[in-house]
Amino acid sequence: MTSYVTHRLEGLEPDNLLAFMALLGLLRTLEEVRPKWHSRVSWTVDKPPLRPALRVPEGVDSDTIAHAVVEGLDLLAQYHEFGGLVDLTLPPEDAARKLHEILKSADRDRYTADLWAALVSDAAISRDGKKVEPTPLCLMFGQGHQHFLERLKSVPQQRTPPKRGKRRSKITVSETACLREALFESWKRHDATPSFRWDPNEDVRYALRAHNPTDPKTKETTQHGANRLAAIGLSLLTVTPRRQAGGVRLAVLGGQRESRGGFVFRWPIWQEPISLAAIRALLGHPGLGSDNKLAVVGVKEIRQARRISAGKFMNFTRAEPTTAP
Repeated sequence: MTSYVTHRLEGLEPDNLLAFMALLGLLRTLEEVRPKWHSRVSWTVDKPPLRPALRVPEGVDSDTIAHAVVEGLDLLAQYHEFGGLVDLTLPPEDAARKLHEILKSADRDRYTADLWAALVSDAAISRDGKKVEPTPLCLMFGQGHQHFLERLKSVPQQRTPPKRGKRRSKITVSETACLREALFESWKRHDATPSFRWDPNEDVRYALRAHNPTDPKTKETTQHGANRLAAIGLSLLTVTPRRQAGGVRLAVLGGQRESRGGFVFRWPIWQEPISLAAIRALLGHPGLGSDNKLAVVGVKEIRQARRISAGKFMNFTRAEPTTAP
């Protein structure tokens, strides 16, 4: 029998949507390049502070994990190509054509099919009929020079962040070191690279800033390794058209639309090691609600992050525990 060891993922806080999506991306990359590891994740419910723990075969240390993640990320990032599209604002006929093309080659290129299945459906169209509805996790449409597909392509393909520090004290951070920081260390957010606005730390209002957040010269800092992993993790959050309020809206795995345009994203906290497939099953379970009907299968609590708007920008809040089981 195979013996296993667990590694505490100190960087992935339980109340941060970016961290949870990075966790999904971590498992997806390891499945791609190290399927024989049979990687599993649990949460340190009895060992606070709460963090996910990665279970891998005995002898696999954190350096080995980081190098495997680099290999998987570099392999999957090459599929993040969108034919010159920069925003997720496709006319229905273009979306239908694109999805049909991808479907025909899905047996040879499953990852691209999964990625597009997490972005749009040609059956969910905006009220004016001019474009398809994007995934509710898309928070940028060109406002403040922020373009979603442009970032979904560039972020995972940018292996290393810019040099850190000032002038002569600048240092270069390797791809492996950046990912190690994202997974195994508390985030310092040193990197002046684009992000997806999934990190609640990015919700800093203009009134509290010393500069204009819409200025293209402004450089906000983030955790580059986490954003790279989260971009891969997005491919696991499939969207589907669903009838709601007399129309067709786009639903996403783990998401719940509310009245007046509200949207929340929920994820479970569980105690026993489970696979990526099991995590996706929990995200799609009808019991993933505010009252946590998943306690019977070992889910200890549900975390919920809310999408909010501040002027023309959108963000997600920190995820709060919903009603205890």
